Amino acid sequence: MQIIRQSEFKSTPWKNGGGITREAIRVPARGDPFHWRVSVAHIDQSGPFSDFAAYNRIMVLLRGGGVALKFSNGEERLLRDVGDVAQFDGALATQCELLDGPCVDLNLMVAKSLPGAHAQVKPLHQPHALPAVPGQTTVIFPIDAALVVHAGAAAAALEPWDLAVISHSTGQAGTLVPRDASAAGLVFLAALLES
Repeated sequence: MQIIRQSEFKSTPWKNGGGITREAIRVPARGDPFHWRVSVAHIDQSGPFSDFAAYNRIMVLLRGGGVALKFSNGEERLLRDVGDVAQFDGALATQCELLDGPCVDLNLMVAKSLPGAHAQVKPLHQPHALPAVPGQTTVIFPIDAALVVHAGAAAAALEPWDLAVISHSTGQAGTLVPRDASAAGLVFLAALLES
């Protein structure tokens, strides 16, 4: 299990210069193209997204009054509430319109050459089992409440916006446990197949 604290994220400019992304993890760690990447982006003004034609994108609203995403194929997606998710093809030209001031979002980009990714935002109010699937990597990002991740004999506490990555190549299952069971917090979970 790998833990990346929010304080360790690395700031990098958007490819098109329109904002700042704080990169949590990139696999492999250096260079382009990458297999997948998790980052947190600060959107301070409306404008176009960078072109990521070789990737599928998953975006989650973390903070702010929301965004409207307008795609070149004519589709539109609104993210109004924290935890709202949009999945789209990085090849689509995308215009982002802020609905009510600056926003922060979580981005998972997955190379189209990989078999796929399954992502969801889940309310966590009781322990949640993470199955062990050979060749799968699980990404865990608590959005608004702390939790504890158990993977085999290891355990780690995550504060909101920390990141945990579990590789299930060892066949070890995992469990997520909310730190405060009296209030459900939101957690972003993604399962990535590497081969």
